[in-house]
Amino acid sequence: MPLIDAQGPVLLPGQDGYDTEREGFNRIVDHRPAVIVAAETPEDVRQAVLHAAARDLPIAVQATGHGPVVPADGGVLLSTRRMDGVRIDPTTRTARIEAGVRWGRVVERAAKYGLAPLNGTSPGVGAVSYTLGGGLPVLGRTYGWAVDHVRSIDVVTADGRALTATPDTHEDLFWALRGGKGNFGVVTALEIGLVPLTHVYGGGLYYPGDRAGEILHAWREWTQDLPEETNSSVALVRFPGLASIPDHLRGRAFVHLRVVHTGPETHPPAELGPPVMGALGVRPYTEVGAIFDEPAGPVRTQDHPMMLRELPAEAVDTIVAHTGGDTRGDTGPVVVELRQLGGALGRTGAVPSATGHRDAAHALTTVIPGPVGPARALMAAMRPWGTGRALINLFNGPDTAGDARDAYDPETYRRLVDLKGVYDPANLFRVNHNIPPENWNAPRRAQG
Repeated sequence: MPLIDAQGPVLLPGQDGYDTEREGFNRIVDHRPAVIVAAETPEDVRQAVLHAAARDLPIAVQATGHGPVVPADGGVLLSTRRMDGVRIDPTTRTARIEAGVRWGRVVERAAKYGLAPLNGTSPGVGAVSYTLGGGLPVLGRTYGWAVDHVRSIDVVTADGRALTATPDTHEDLFWALRGGKGNFGVVTALEIGLVPLTHVYGGGLYYPGDRAGEILHAWREWTQDLPEETNSSVALVRFPGLASIPDHLRGRAFVHLRVVHTGPETHPPAELGPPVMGALGVRPYTEVGAIFDEPAGPVRTQDHPMMLRELPAEAVDTIVAHTGGDTRGDTGPVVVELRQLGGALGRTGAVPSATGHRDAAHALTTVIPGPVGPARALMAAMRPWGTGRALINLFNGPDTAGDARDAYDPETYRRLVDLKGVYDPANLFRVNHNIPPENWNAPRRAQG
């Protein structure tokens, strides 16, 4: 196979750096691509796409590897982690972010100007992929979906064209990319809006796992009348019995209550009592990731999500019945999380996108390292309160590879399929939560 004319490294199986480059944050998927292009420029991306298109090879894009779905075996893996530039314009309150940049870098750069992006809970997540999947921000109830703050998108399409999509240029592509994720091209840069913010009030509070039912019910009652300035989630967290886990956490279960508030002080219900760990207080926005305390990786997990239209007391009882608040051995979910939605997340963006879920009241997610049966069982039991949809960013792992349709209402999915036929009729971009074009059949010789 001839090498690709790229500025960044081009790696074949067996070459030094190949194994390091193919591995991502989540090792639940083991990529074995025919070639890896460690892109450094948009032109590197374009050359890789042209190479794949000429050979009908599937294309995978990996910045950090937080949300793998299927292996890139036999295809072209585009590693974008070297494309990590960030440029802040404090006058327009915007940031230009490149394909591989992580949220932590964007947060730090914006903070120098008293601004903040609408980032997620982990500083290590790739900012572009997160945004293209809708982007459920830490400050979502206050400012809305991250996708609604995108100003322009630089993208390389399946035919090798480098385009800039905006609300007024390539409008259909701009709509599809903002929610359709990586199905329509390789995004090399985004221009996003920022918000004026330097500090928040909040923190993460840990309570004993055996109080799960009590705390979840109290959290449910407390959040029913919260203002949009308050963003909150609660997670049942089981720490594995590994030697690398600190003694006071190893093999134990906790309820982790998270609060991020942009107004005056706010406090959870007094009846919860003092936590065993954690505290609330004023902190710079650059420290917001510490509130959620997510692992730095690597991990091997699958995530199963569901959007809820309501959360009655019976639904809380169902969650507790399926998790128990105990350690549940080493087979059940390590995290079961509820995020309160509503507020600005319930409003339609100024420019329409393929991201829906404006009617959802909560997002439910399970993170599981082993067999997915327990996660599927919980989701089935919660179906009476679900919207019938799930956020595509919260799907993760091979067990969710066929679930893309569940992220969209029928009309949106139909339009995405039609646009896929326009921008990627050969379905080169299929190593993902794939939206195939009409009447497409997977080639037998290529996986994805």
